[in-house]
Amino acid sequence: MKKIILALITVFFITVNTTAQDKIFTMEEAVLGYHLRPESKYFAWQGDTDNYTYTEEKNLVSEDVKGMKKTLIKLAELNSILNSSLENFPSYSWMDENILKINYKGKEYRVDIPSKTLVKTVSFPEGVENLTYTKTGKLYAYTVGNNLLYMNEQGDSFTVTDDRDKNIVNGQTVSREEFGIYGGIFWSPDGKKLAFYRKNETQVETFPLLDITTRTGSLRTIKYPMAGMKSEQISIGVYDIETKQTHFLEVNDFGHEQYLTNPAWSPQSDVIYVQVLNRGQDHLRLNRYSASTGKFISTLFEEKTDTYIEPQHTLRFLDEKGEQFIYTTNNRDGYLSLYLHNAADGKLIKRLTPVAADVKFLAVDKAGKNLYYLSAETSPVEEHLFRTNLKTGKSVRLTSGKGWHSISMSRNCSWFIDSYSSLNVPGIIEITDVDKKKTRQIFAAKNPLEGYSTGEVTLGTLKADDGYDLYYRLIKPVGFDSTRKYPVIQYVYGGPHSQLVQNDWKASSGLWEMYMAQHGYVVFVMDNHGTSNRGRDFENVIHRQCGQREMIDQVKGVEFLKSKSWVDADRIGVHGWSYGGFMTISLITSYPEIYKAAVAGGPVIDWKWYEVMYGERYMDTPDENPDGYSKTSLINKAKDLKGKLLICHGLVDPVVLIEHSLSFVSECIKNNVQVDYFPYPLAEHNVGGRDRIHLMQKITNYFEDYLK
Repeated sequence: MKKIILALITVFFITVNTTAQDKIFTMEEAVLGYHLRPESKYFAWQGDTDNYTYTEEKNLVSEDVKGMKKTLIKLAELNSILNSSLENFPSYSWMDENILKINYKGKEYRVDIPSKTLVKTVSFPEGVENLTYTKTGKLYAYTVGNNLLYMNEQGDSFTVTDDRDKNIVNGQTVSREEFGIYGGIFWSPDGKKLAFYRKNETQVETFPLLDITTRTGSLRTIKYPMAGMKSEQISIGVYDIETKQTHFLEVNDFGHEQYLTNPAWSPQSDVIYVQVLNRGQDHLRLNRYSASTGKFISTLFEEKTDTYIEPQHTLRFLDEKGEQFIYTTNNRDGYLSLYLHNAADGKLIKRLTPVAADVKFLAVDKAGKNLYYLSAETSPVEEHLFRTNLKTGKSVRLTSGKGWHSISMSRNCSWFIDSYSSLNVPGIIEITDVDKKKTRQIFAAKNPLEGYSTGEVTLGTLKADDGYDLYYRLIKPVGFDSTRKYPVIQYVYGGPHSQLVQNDWKASSGLWEMYMAQHGYVVFVMDNHGTSNRGRDFENVIHRQCGQREMIDQVKGVEFLKSKSWVDADRIGVHGWSYGGFMTISLITSYPEIYKAAVAGGPVIDWKWYEVMYGERYMDTPDENPDGYSKTSLINKAKDLKGKLLICHGLVDPVVLIEHSLSFVSECIKNNVQVDYFPYPLAEHNVGGRDRIHLMQKITNYFEDYLK
């Protein structure tokens, strides 16, 4: 009996130990499992000092660069000051080294940390959106409905625009957030003038979205300018706080439907620079305008191309004098690069980043001597910090650890906080002296997947037929056995502005991908031509033929998989959303001999139904490129569908309209082709929140039914 009991106890502990080490995600964890993602920590520079702050045990702590720390304010003290009952320290920012700013329940609180007193409370009117403020924090601008207002510290509000026509929208983002446009309000550096976008959508067609939450159903119409149709008309107004007058910039370059991108104030607040782009998106002018009168001053330079120009970055001035600025473009030397120009006449002084890699501006020190930038020159799947001397051009790499680095520079650029991860490193945060190159680790994330069974993740490359490296990640099934054959799920996005494969934690693998590997699938993800961080030629090859070059690359990936003895070539599936949904249906209809099952979410079906700004950039208009639109249209491919296809789409999607997927279904019916369809009645472009658990289970079930 004792032997039996001992044996049972031994089995029990072995079972418990195995369970503890080999846990499998639930679907809820695979979708909402924030505890399964590496922990991070927020560090904020304390004004112009070299001290940084963070929360520790619910209190706000300050630490100098040598590691000496002190508690600035406890949560209990903050609650007493704000008369609140916060359970955790709230989000915050520093106005200067002493004044802490906190937004809470529609109010802004400013707390003086040395005296631990509330020095100001600012209450905002109901319905406020797009809130911005001057550098001094004394004036606030915001929108209510389609109009722009501003308010002083005393709470007095003033009207800037009073348009009753809902087709006229002020102070909001324009051009559907393309061209680096993410806001519509631009304070002058001195806080005395307010520039803003004005959007006239009178000629833009509407599209109805069905709202089923009302008793009898109702329609919500949105403005949606489709490729080749009438678009919005944009202007930029400048409001003078003192005179209460508005002048609109006199922009007359390319007609009424031109794009006014990346407005930038001169440091003296007297001139506004605008990158003006024609609707065809192949001709750009950098113009100067008087901020006092709105009158055109001069064109500093122009850019032209046979494909497209994509302005994404505002000008960066070297110093307060404003005599020189840094301009970002990939239209000159094949890579996204930084160029120094004279501000008065636009003359090119020199290219600041002469490397065969895409770069991003980060900072210039106050003395205007050194430029700090992020670059892919080490590897397209890694991002590192570099410094270049503006006079000598000598550059040095400042980050050493392999991986993808996110940088926060101190105000004087003498120190930086470096947060990075790599394939098998969940997260490191370090602080580094830029001159002495001394580094101290201030945070290290634990492996959040400890105790869970996860498949091996590989980061690798394949050669495209034109010689480019194509980067991929591959997740092998848990309990991988090379003598078995496994089904494959190829996850794809493949469109511009995307990079799914990076040398960061698990090569950017999603938890659902790991979940599928836990359930016996090989999961494969690869960045094709057209994606980011690889230079202009790599991206622009898709021009006028979206999806065509990308499919060739993705099939190259499938050929690589099929060369493995452990891949079942008869059980390959593909899944993607949005552009990835377009790619998914393109692949299963163009290569029916490869794909057995597919799930496409929110797919673009025909680019003539997509919006002007994005669609015309890559495809031109339907009249200019009829062959391209015909070749890429999936309406024409519906008859070729052989495998199992599930389409999921948010019924109120304002980005990829429901017209796309319903038209494809209609064409399938016309051709007596079976297709599965699942709408999410309350979802927009992405199915979020707990509804996403349902979505991912739906997708998983589909592959379980048709790939296993």
